[in-house]
Amino acid sequence: MNLLQKIESWGESHHPKFLDVIRIALGIFLFYKGIDFLRNTSTLISMMENRSPFGSFVIILIGHYVTFAHLIGGLFLTIGMFTRAACLIQIPILLGAIIFVNTQGEVLKPYNELFLSIIVLLLLIYFLIAGNGPWSIKFPAEEKKRSERNAV
Repeated sequence: MNLLQKIESWGESHHPKFLDVIRIALGIFLFYKGIDFLRNTSTLISMMENRSPFGSFVIILIGHYVTFAHLIGGLFLTIGMFTRAACLIQIPILLGAIIFVNTQGEVLKPYNELFLSIIVLLLLIYFLIAGNGPWSIKFPAEEKKRSERNAV
């Protein structure tokens, strides 16, 4: 059994149901942020132009990637489908938000989003390890596969 399979089996056996509520809320939040970024794409791109070292074309690509990843990743996290992949595509976005956007000398201002970004990043890392949980679309199929594996 390799390391990835050990992490997956640990995540499947140590996943309480209340964490699925947190996963669903996180998915809804990320989907909402994707809609918000879709509505305000020009604001997102202008904010990234002011704070990142990349050229205009790369910034436009990153802006569209952020929007698409939040929409699709948030939807997948909410329904519990491809949870690890959804977390994996979200983690670079949150790292970029923490490094480039939220640490520009405004850490002590009220309503700063740095702490929210850190919490979301930590939750994404947790769900990358733990996986779907019992309240997901794929869980019944995985349970059947797991019982067949144990029977053999």
